[in-house]
Amino acid sequence: MPSHPEVLWAQRSSASDETKNVIYLTVNLTEIKESTLVCELEPTKLTFKATAGASTKGIEEKEYEFALDLFEEIDPEKSSKRLTTRSLVLVLRKKEAKEAYWPRLTKEKIKHPFIKTDFSRWVDEDEQDGAEAVDEDLMEGMGGMGGGMGGMPGMEGLGGMGGMPGMGGMGGMGGMDFEKMMASMGGMGGAPASGGDEDSGPSVEDSDDDDDGPPPLEQAEPTKP
Repeated sequence: MPSHPEVLWAQRSSASDETKNVIYLTVNLTEIKESTLVCELEPTKLTFKATAGASTKGIEEKEYEFALDLFEEIDPEKSSKRLTTRSLVLVLRKKEAKEAYWPRLTKEKIKHPFIKTDFSRWVDEDEQDGAEAVDEDLMEGMGGMGGGMGGMPGMEGLGGMGGMPGMGGMGGMGGMDFEKMMASMGGMGGAPASGGDEDSGPSVEDSDDDDDGPPPLEQAEPTKP
């Protein structure tokens, strides 16, 4: 049975500039086989099917699919898509030009666990006028940064900064007792030493409380069995 891929989304709205009246949608899948890819855009629906993976790279090959009824109409002719080795990136042009955001991505008020906020692109509705437009060329290749930025050039041997010369896993820091320093910070009312889960980035764990970020703007109801 085909699986649901992780789908990240964000949006912009404008009553005067159609280039800023869009939905940014990313299907997070590594090594999508282009020959199997089906991505159909209709005014109120998106359909996706593909096989992804590469056995030669140790990535299990699986079939994925989903279909979404969109909250409002888009213009398929003015929308675009780009396939990379890590994802399928879609820019869906909203049909109606208006300042207000869509309250959610889908027509029905249902929580889809595989749909998550794209925090790298999300801007609150009342702050979008001052936000810079997303450069789609710069977004290419950024889909795999959830694993501690392990793909950054020149960082391969650092082992999470534990291998940096003179830092001893950050335990030394020039003779400073790191554990004591963190304990003292805890008593100063500072931020917790732990960063928590990965809710601050695009790969957000599912939650029944809908606490994974700005969208949906309306409270979603559990999916009926």
